[in-house]
Amino acid sequence: MVVGASSFSLLSVELSICCKVPLLTNSKMADYDEEEVVRGVTVRDVKPADFIKAYAEHLKRSGKIELPAWWDVVKTASFKEYSPADPDWYYIRAASIARKVYLRQYTGVGSLKKVYGGAARKGVHRQHFQKASGGLIRHILQQLEEMKVVEKCPEGVNKGGRKITSHGQQDLDRIAGQVVRA
Repeated sequence: MVVGASSFSLLSVELSICCKVPLLTNSKMADYDEEEVVRGVTVRDVKPADFIKAYAEHLKRSGKIELPAWWDVVKTASFKEYSPADPDWYYIRAASIARKVYLRQYTGVGSLKKVYGGAARKGVHRQHFQKASGGLIRHILQQLEEMKVVEKCPEGVNKGGRKITSHGQQDLDRIAGQVVRA
């Protein structure tokens, strides 16, 4: 095979696909630094645990969430033996619920009860799935509604539920961007 201009360009294309070498090596490529530019980061781009931790800290610092009087003695589900040991558990659950509503619009209390449910083990009996406490989830959703993070959907659209507001989406995406930069 004769090596000509056309076969050389095919060779460079094959090299760029296999070795990820850029095709353009002119002066414009030299202007970019090695560090990656972070643009348009959303909640989907961040690890869930990192985002929930950061958003819980944001909720705690903002002071917009009122803790109910029973926050330190309540169990999160009927199958739990004790109340949560972490003193910031309410903020963590609120951040987790906000993330769940962000990822899946039109989410209601019933579906969140299933998400936070778990195995009920009563002594030596087999374990069976039980849903989480609905009152706790409802109270957190009401707090997030007061903060304008989520809003109720009309009854005719997808059987109700909650969805994220534009203000809430901006807020959650801003925190996700901070997590990526940290």
